[in-house]
Amino acid sequence: MEVSFDGHCFGCGPLNTEGLRLVFEPGPDGSSVEFEVPNRFQSWAGMAHGGIIALMLDEAVGWAAWHAGHPGVTGRLQVSYRRPLKLGERIRIVGKVERIRRTLVYANAYIDSRADGGRIADASATLMVSQVDVASV
Repeated sequence: MEVSFDGHCFGCGPLNTEGLRLVFEPGPDGSSVEFEVPNRFQSWAGMAHGGIIALMLDEAVGWAAWHAGHPGVTGRLQVSYRRPLKLGERIRIVGKVERIRRTLVYANAYIDSRADGGRIADASATLMVSQVDVASV
């Protein structure tokens, strides 16, 4: 399967004015970004919606695979929520590839609070390696 990036991804697209516009950078711990969830993604009063948390974890594993040279699409994402994410709370999102097996990438991701380092959520994922239209990235 070939995928292409047109800049409109809800999680990371710079052209999507309604999206998160996450910009992951590769590093020694994997691919990471710092972020603060805007109020428009509220669930219960003062808390971010769990779907947004899952989205951020999905982006983290996807970018980790990309930065490791094995871009893919998520086939499975298992999320564990540890505590609510407060709106306006500064967080760090990290994704890391654990292993690669033929056409599958196994990765993990987590979200930590920048204030106290506490774990907010984590996930494990399996991605299916894809061919990417590099001209579009």
